[in-house]
Amino acid sequence: MEAEYLNLLYYCYSRIEDPESFREQHHLRCLELNLKGRIIVAEEGLNGTVSGLRADCEQYMKDVQSDPRFSHVEFKVEVVPDHTFTKLHVRVKPEIVHASLPDIDPTKRTGAYVEPEEFRKILKEQPQDTVILDVRSNYEHEVGKFKNAITLDIENFRDFPEKVKELESLKDKKVITYCTGGIKCEKASAYLLEQGFKDVHQLHGGIIKYGIEAEGEDFEGKCYVFDNRIVKDLNKVNPKVISRCYVTGVPSDRMVNCANPHCNKHIPMSEEGALVYNGCCSEECSKNPDVRPYDGTGFYQKEMNGYNPYRGLKRQKDTSS
Repeated sequence: MEAEYLNLLYYCYSRIEDPESFREQHHLRCLELNLKGRIIVAEEGLNGTVSGLRADCEQYMKDVQSDPRFSHVEFKVEVVPDHTFTKLHVRVKPEIVHASLPDIDPTKRTGAYVEPEEFRKILKEQPQDTVILDVRSNYEHEVGKFKNAITLDIENFRDFPEKVKELESLKDKKVITYCTGGIKCEKASAYLLEQGFKDVHQLHGGIIKYGIEAEGEDFEGKCYVFDNRIVKDLNKVNPKVISRCYVTGVPSDRMVNCANPHCNKHIPMSEEGALVYNGCCSEECSKNPDVRPYDGTGFYQKEMNGYNPYRGLKRQKDTSS
């Protein structure tokens, strides 16, 4: 019988007094369970996505929820054919999601939850007084988003607070925020409330939970995920492709990085489009002397056979300081 793997996505806002000590212990336990993935530890809580064999993942969920601080953690669980990560990283950071909002505490005030089935109904009815707000970055919503959702021109979630100024006209409407797994919405919705928005909600469990419980209906495109899959199918009801190849303009939801490390633009690019400039986004990038060998994937490790494609970039930074 073929081994079954799971992918777990979760977060929890709960006080951790000694993040460094917790990180050490948590890292060792993940190693014991043969898990791979990325886990962020901060004083404000825990945020992770990991993969492993079913038995190991189930034990990990029990371990996390046995800690009173994380007893209410909700895991989004997906069956996958193999590990969705190649390594394990457990790191301490100032926030469990980089929002530049360290003073916003979702445990004190945040947007009310909208469950997936209720959200599906709202998407179908499209009430005039309700706004669906995507709080993710450009490269995420360009490859997939909910039907008629408002998107923001942001490169990183930390740019969200500045963009809220553009949403003044929505202050009297019902606003429902959404993101990949729900963690960004905890702070985004709390910040909107702080800024005077009157009726703020959030999709409980984000896009991933919606895909599991509501078949992903009316999610257009693919869902961007932060593991080796890069994007995943979500909509089982009325799927469509909304992104286009950066080079040729044909419909494509294949996400790659430009082979020029000084550009490294993260964009949709079809297999045919990638051949035009040998993995680069433009003719100019293809002529850069540091261009990385294109192997058909558009995914580049920092080190390749002893050659560091970022060496020139690092040198430029050093000489400019």
